[in-house]
Amino acid sequence: MSDDTGDKLPEEFPEVTPGTEPDATDVTPENQLPVSPEALRPEVVGERRGMFGVQGSGDTSGYGGLVKPVVMPGGAGRPYGGWFDEVADALEEALRGGGVEHALEKVVVHRGEITFFVRREDLASVARMLRDEERLRFELCSGVSGVHYPDDAGRELHAVYHLLSMTHNRRVRLEVTCPDADPHIPSVVATYPTADWHERETYDFFGVVFDGHPALTRIEMPDDWPGHPQRKDYPLGGIPVEYKGATVPPPDTRRSYS
Repeated sequence: MSDDTGDKLPEEFPEVTPGTEPDATDVTPENQLPVSPEALRPEVVGERRGMFGVQGSGDTSGYGGLVKPVVMPGGAGRPYGGWFDEVADALEEALRGGGVEHALEKVVVHRGEITFFVRREDLASVARMLRDEERLRFELCSGVSGVHYPDDAGRELHAVYHLLSMTHNRRVRLEVTCPDADPHIPSVVATYPTADWHERETYDFFGVVFDGHPALTRIEMPDDWPGHPQRKDYPLGGIPVEYKGATVPPPDTRRSYS
């Protein structure tokens, strides 16, 4: 299968088996950024018990005895395959030119898709490069997703950005992590205005605070709703019906985002 540009899309890539990772010196020529051997290893970030991984909520799924490790795919070694290498080369060159060559933590190629893990302090710079660099031109952020890994110490909250290049007909992902104790990630609204409501939803449901967002308020839950409903430590049931007695204020007294 190929896209409209004629580029051959990569086939699905097998996961890296621990202990068989390629040596970093074998996959990083001089013109590419160095790869840490640790970044190539799959990460076990927790253990899921039951179908949904919750406790104390009355599991009626029939999978209450299921125990399964939560595994993050390991980083990929070069070559990534197809146009993935073209995108990675262009991004790494832009990072060096912008003085943020250490912005990438690892590159994951899994199930035929590529994800760039980015340090949160460099997210805004990387987003601008992906949009503006002629060889990249990822003009659209089609969504921002939150993920909660309670046992991934120091990296419990993840934000995933889905980017589309309409110029080159390609899709990539960025992934950024932050700890529960400091749930702050820079906003990319200045670069991708479409991320406005997506960042608000991720804040609403996961508690990730997007610094620099023009109006970071809840978008679906009431302003005074306690907690963040899509976190894995949030109860599946047995909570009060907090909408009872709610009222809708007149239009001229509702909050403003200006």
